[in-house]
Amino acid sequence: MPITDQIIHQLKTQRSQAERELEKLNLAIKALTGIEGAATFSMRRKPKFTKAGLARISAAQKARWRKLKAAAKT
Repeated sequence: MPITDQIIHQLKTQRSQAERELEKLNLAIKALTGIEGAATFSMRRKPKFTKAGLARISAAQKARWRKLKAAAKT
């Protein structure tokens, strides 16, 4: 049984080393995020066009399509 005791001791040692490494990684992640538990940082993008601008673009495109369809019928 001494061989199995040595194996168990080695496994426990490796596990404690892995736990210390994991704790170091967790601390690094927390330091980089700045907020404990937050894994991502997201910013809201400012819209490029106003709603009125999008409506004008949409209306102009619809007019172009109507013009093309009318020309295709004749």
